Amino acid sequence: MHDFLVSIGLTDSSELLNLTKTGLRIAIIVVVAFIIKMVAGRLITNLKSYLKIKAEDNLEEYKRIDTLGRVFRYIATIVISVIAVIQILNELGISIAPVLAAAGIVGVAIGFGAQSLVKDYFTGFVLLLENQVRQGDVVEVGSKSGFVEEVTLRYIKMRDYGGNVHYVPNGTITTVTNMSREFAFAVIDIGVAYRENIEEVMKVMQSVGKTLRKDEAFKLKILDDLEMAGVDQLADSAVMIRCRFKVIPLAQWSIKREYFKRLKVAFDKKGIEIPFPHVTIYPGVDQNGSAPALNINRMDAVAAKS
Repeated sequence: MHDFLVSIGLTDSSELLNLTKTGLRIAIIVVVAFIIKMVAGRLITNLKSYLKIKAEDNLEEYKRIDTLGRVFRYIATIVISVIAVIQILNELGISIAPVLAAAGIVGVAIGFGAQSLVKDYFTGFVLLLENQVRQGDVVEVGSKSGFVEEVTLRYIKMRDYGGNVHYVPNGTITTVTNMSREFAFAVIDIGVAYRENIEEVMKVMQSVGKTLRKDEAFKLKILDDLEMAGVDQLADSAVMIRCRFKVIPLAQWSIKREYFKRLKVAFDKKGIEIPFPHVTIYPGVDQNGSAPALNINRMDAVAAKS
């Protein structure tokens, strides 16, 4: 046994005892750090539940609370882990001062090469502080847009309609377009033929809007009656009429699709034409200035003969 202790550098039992005590203290530090992490997580969860009760079914506040809860949990984990590592180094007899000094020098060197990373964290902190974006929002940042699945101090994770996941570093964000705050507008542009009576067309549009708002499946999503803006543009082959619904957040797309569907049915019943591109055919002329015959068969006439 003595030879074994000498072979591993322990000349007497006191050194073995000290090593055992050191290992025991390190184990205690790890266990305590784990317990503190669990307690902190539980406190954050309880705080989130309390704040949600105080929010009184406010969906906007729910999103903010969930987002901040995830960030605080992440910060607590980092802080507890760093403190535990420092204590373990101290138990191993490694002086913290030289390590911190070396870390400071290395940090300065890394800082010059990782300025974008620092910018990511700083911008992420500002985004959360100002409540610009939260988990569960639909946003457009930079050239990407989608449903926000995760917000951290470093990046925003979004999933678009096609299922693609986009990770946008916070440091690259200059403008945030949030499409899910308080309310939204389902803006609708309808094109009708020039020969149609605009007043009659707008009456049909308003009638469809009233019917849609009374529908049990959609009345809770629509906050106000259809707002008719009127003629918005005289296009090449259509008169463009603009209107909009005020709706709850994230309902603008479903309301718009349903309104288009119902309006198409109403236009068909009223005989209102939704125009399509027209083509003018020029057959050309010969040297004498006369045009060759151009035979045109109507599809309905051909079908009747067959």
